[in-house]
Amino acid sequence: MNLEEPGATPNNTESTTLPSDAPDSGRESIPEPGGPSVIKSWLSGFGAVTISALAHAAALVLLAFTLVPNPLVDSIREIVSNLEERNDELQEIELSPDLEPATEPTDELFSSAPLVGAEGSAPAAAAAPAGNTATSKLLQQFETPMVNLDNPFVSMPTSKKLIADIPEGALGDPRAIVDDLAQAFDLITREILLMLDRSDVLVVWCFDQSDSMKDDQQEILQRFDRVYAELGLTTGSSSDRLATAITSYGTRFAFHTPKPTGDLSVIQDAINSLPEDRSGNEVMCEAIIRAIALYRDFARKEKRQMALILVTDESGNRDNNDAYLERAIAEAKSAKCKIYTLGRESVFGYPYAHKRWIHPETNRVHWLRMDRGPETAFVEALQTDGLRRRYDAFGSGFAPYEQARMARETGGVFFLLPSVETNIIRGDKRRYELERLQIYKPDLRSRVEAFRDRDEYPLRTFIWQVVNDLNPYVQRNKRVELRHTFSKDPAIFLQQVRDEQSRATMMLRYLADAEKILEKAAIYREQEPEPRWQANYDLMMAQVVAYQARVYEYGAFLEEFIKNPRQFPLNKAPNLRLDHFHIRTKKKTLTEAAVAYVEKSNELFKITQENHPGTPWAARAEWELKRGFGIDITPVYYGPPRVGKPTIPVPKL
Repeated sequence: MNLEEPGATPNNTESTTLPSDAPDSGRESIPEPGGPSVIKSWLSGFGAVTISALAHAAALVLLAFTLVPNPLVDSIREIVSNLEERNDELQEIELSPDLEPATEPTDELFSSAPLVGAEGSAPAAAAAPAGNTATSKLLQQFETPMVNLDNPFVSMPTSKKLIADIPEGALGDPRAIVDDLAQAFDLITREILLMLDRSDVLVVWCFDQSDSMKDDQQEILQRFDRVYAELGLTTGSSSDRLATAITSYGTRFAFHTPKPTGDLSVIQDAINSLPEDRSGNEVMCEAIIRAIALYRDFARKEKRQMALILVTDESGNRDNNDAYLERAIAEAKSAKCKIYTLGRESVFGYPYAHKRWIHPETNRVHWLRMDRGPETAFVEALQTDGLRRRYDAFGSGFAPYEQARMARETGGVFFLLPSVETNIIRGDKRRYELERLQIYKPDLRSRVEAFRDRDEYPLRTFIWQVVNDLNPYVQRNKRVELRHTFSKDPAIFLQQVRDEQSRATMMLRYLADAEKILEKAAIYREQEPEPRWQANYDLMMAQVVAYQARVYEYGAFLEEFIKNPRQFPLNKAPNLRLDHFHIRTKKKTLTEAAVAYVEKSNELFKITQENHPGTPWAARAEWELKRGFGIDITPVYYGPPRVGKPTIPVPKL
């Protein structure tokens, strides 16, 4: 049968046996010699059959190399594996005791770099000392050709490109130290320009409406020209690339540009029209939520990056912050909006700062309270100065907690401006001191997370207990604050003194209990991982001892004053009249009982200074030492009372 006929079925008896690598029943099949028909038949099937056989043979060979174990390959793999997994032990070499350390510089070391002054590719040995032949021969083996690199950084991206390509979601900077508002605004301008390298931008300005912010608002207004000048724009022109919206807040939130604009004149008019809120209530976090919500759709539709710039000198209403802080962060993240703040330094461990203000009609001095802290989620320092609530304004070196957290979580920046109330750190020294505070940085996690750590770190639990027990702002602790002003009327004065002596006795018990609590916590100080909490403990321990001395002196002085009252004139020139008496501290103490407490606290304050130099804790300890432990009383005089009620109200900040 012809095998080439289509549809033909081969007959096993007539089929040709092809050569095979495997034997067939132990016999080798050989075609019979003789007839040409056999040869012709063999040749006719040779082409197709041979090609098929060769293809199968090649496949078998390939499988053999792949699947059949190769001892040589396996041995190489084993050697490489051993090299990778081996950890070489360091070999110790004992040097001869006769060797002496070199005291003079030598040229006998060689480098793979070309020698300075060598021309072309001269060998390094050319500069070797002539007398050292061994070194010369060795150096001759290391001829280093001179390699010239033409513009090695030509392919590197620019610094602007590197900064602009920071990935979304990266944490921001909660404390960028600046010297003044001008420097801060320059950095803000740079941030905006870097954003413009990526795409169009929407900037929402959110201004504090407080009277104290008027000067800052005007300076910012003058500097808007620079941003637009760098964009090649001038007053009266408009920009499609940078859109700006102006908002503000006090008791309520307000917007002054219904639609974002690139027209500089419209922006200037909006800033000039900012209202002044005298309520002293700043709904900061709520205002940020509303500002972002108002303009986020505009940014999304026009595919713009979004940034909010907060301009304020306060930390905002505490109740409003507690209620809306995390919502403000969530709103900003949802809108991919970075929050930048031009703000002031937080007061150290205290929510408030006070501004001295003299009433223009009555000439009486008022201490106006403003929200300016603290730098932490919860206060970590004593809120009393030992006699009453704090009125100091020590800088913390950090931003108010809410503003720092918003900047950090949204990828923005808090620009730390110098505080008017703070005079302990100034100029270059101030920058140096603030930079070394890095290890004392506050915990900027959420309040819930910070609160949860109390169970994990016992020292923090004890400190918070003492702070809370001695906090005069807590309603149940009203009795931990002693009177500072006394009536000029003798009868009223006597009654006030007796009341305060009773309160001082109770205050002493509170302070003694606080000292015992902190002594019990001493074993946990070294276990505390954060230097900040160690500093809190060191300062607080010194304070509760010092305050016992002052409170004891307070009660003893009032008793002595009743027994031996001093005489003060009722009137002083030109037309001043005695109004009341005021308590102050002095160096000299009255009693021997206070000496032991004074000496112990002095030692503890000095330890605080030694352990934490250049920090607010050390500055506070220094202030406590200079303050003195004795008590004195001074008369306060005012001019004649004004006829009728004052027409100017006492402002609120």
